[in-house]
Amino acid sequence: MLVLERHQPGREASWAAGGMLADREAGSHPMFRAMAQASAAMYPQWVHRLQDESGVHVDLREQGTIRFLDEEHVPDPLGERLSLDDLRKLEPELMYDASAVFLLERCVDPRLLMEGLVAAAKHLGVDIASGAEVTAIELEQGRSVAALTTKSRYAAGAIVNCAGAWAGQFGPVKIPAVPVKGQMLAVTPSVVKHVVRGNGVYLIPRSHGKLVIGSTTEDAGFDKRVQPGVIQHLHQGAAILAPNIGQAKILEDWAGLRPGTPDKLPVMGATETSGYFVATGHYRDGILLAPVTARVMGQVIRGENPDFDLDAFSVDRFGG
Repeated sequence: MLVLERHQPGREASWAAGGMLADREAGSHPMFRAMAQASAAMYPQWVHRLQDESGVHVDLREQGTIRFLDEEHVPDPLGERLSLDDLRKLEPELMYDASAVFLLERCVDPRLLMEGLVAAAKHLGVDIASGAEVTAIELEQGRSVAALTTKSRYAAGAIVNCAGAWAGQFGPVKIPAVPVKGQMLAVTPSVVKHVVRGNGVYLIPRSHGKLVIGSTTEDAGFDKRVQPGVIQHLHQGAAILAPNIGQAKILEDWAGLRPGTPDKLPVMGATETSGYFVATGHYRDGILLAPVTARVMGQVIRGENPDFDLDAFSVDRFGG
């Protein structure tokens, strides 16, 4: 098995992600929600195996999420309603005036996850070619036979396009993948133990003491520049949830490009081109959906019936 990576493996959307495994708010599409919930349930065993194979501690946290119900478009997720006393006991630093629920959700550090995945893949004999940007797929009698890159030609019996926001930049199948920019920052020290969502931002604590604050959703093409005014706005929004965050030191800020699609659903499965498969368009849920995507794509490539019906995620839904 070979992975072709345009830059460094896992350094695009995955590296920039927050890492919330928020299956309770995974949209309204029933099959998408089912896959999200299954994937979230797979995480503990998946991470355990990943850590065994790689020797990397991935920092899967199980403290749960406090969700403020302060936005009209946010459904009331299944969770335990929190009284003000409950909230103060869980997170004394939170001073936001809105009703809240407690959700049994996990979160993971995506950077450690990617470090572990790369190490585990190499340990299991997967080759990774960095700096190998795919420019075209070579066909022979209507079947994909090789990936052409800026460096070389790589023959393959099966090819999976999982190029994220860049998935639509080469054929043979038209994929309407678009980049959706997200800007974030990290501060120290963390003043919360749980993931917190509310006031248009989210707070994600890491076990080593950092607090991640996100995120914007922008139509900005492939522009990954960080805008100081946007970072300041996020920092201020987080401080409305927990005022002491306003005094926290900013460690870093960054931007990433989520792979979006016109209907905000993934593109997964086989295509009209024999031997050519697609797994992209996971938008805000790429980290959450990683285990289940790996499982169902492996099943499809082997010619097995996948655990979930992927018809709703076929590239064919977008027409020619």
